Amino acid sequence: MKHFYSSIVITLIGLVIALYLGGFYALYITILLAILEVSLSFDNAVVNAKVLETMEPKWQKRFITLGIPIAVFGMRFIFPILIVSVASSMGFVEAFNLALNEPEKYHHTLESTKNLIYAFGGSFLLMVFLDFFFETDREHKWIKIIEDNSVVSKISEVNHVELMIAITLGLILVDQTKDVGVALAFFGGVLLHSVIGSLDDLLSTDGVRSGIMGFLYLEVLDASFSFDGVIGAFALSSNIFIIMIGLGIGAMFVRSLTLYFVEKKTLSEFRYLEHGAHYAILALALVMFIKMFFEISEVIVGTIGITFIGIALYQSIRENKKEQEETKLDLES
Repeated sequence: MKHFYSSIVITLIGLVIALYLGGFYALYITILLAILEVSLSFDNAVVNAKVLETMEPKWQKRFITLGIPIAVFGMRFIFPILIVSVASSMGFVEAFNLALNEPEKYHHTLESTKNLIYAFGGSFLLMVFLDFFFETDREHKWIKIIEDNSVVSKISEVNHVELMIAITLGLILVDQTKDVGVALAFFGGVLLHSVIGSLDDLLSTDGVRSGIMGFLYLEVLDASFSFDGVIGAFALSSNIFIIMIGLGIGAMFVRSLTLYFVEKKTLSEFRYLEHGAHYAILALALVMFIKMFFEISEVIVGTIGITFIGIALYQSIRENKKEQEETKLDLES
């Protein structure tokens, strides 16, 4: 429980502030937003844990001490205002006043940039999945008909195959949208992922991930997950402070879950959990691309992610029991 103490304290403070700002209705919306954030980002916690367990202890601590302010205030409060500021060619203070005094207009401006946001976030998440899927030295394969066949094995041997697939998908997306902004955002996300990965390989030593590059990777990953939640949050509230508090509480619990997974070595114990999280990430990336053309409820997005992780968890437990029974039979014989 120690990993969740700070999250519980922040939650109580946040709920009191929400109650003060808008009464019991605001309190209820804040709780809904927190649940929405956790449901959308549970797979994020799993992937975070995989990255974090390869980092030095001091950077694991910084993931909380520095990462929480960035996640709560940076990505879920300042960053959306910054997007509106750039998109509408107004100053940051002016955009902040717009969010404060004319939330509907602020939401409309933020909504007008959603294609760029989805293109960037979706492309980064797509690269996260493709990197995992084509990893040749992965010990366990989950959906064997997809992951463990001769075609995928051959393709995995091709250098930078994940880049080729992402670029191909990006060109299709740009052709459909006919939007230069979407092209810049999509390929910007792909480029950023590649640059972070290359610098991480360069700076890592003896299997220990570079602290600064790992931290940067986790923050960009968190940002990619948060985009959908920030835009979708306006369906529940137009108050930017309520949105920040609700999503911030959810972000706190996601990070607490990450630390819990690292200490308990959850990914080692449940072999397919990482697989389920990455398939959920693929689903979120594809949903982001689809949302450029059609509306899809955040409830559906969250449900898809939780379903993948739930199935992966169940099959991991079943596989563990099967191995234990086989070991027991071997010992008896």
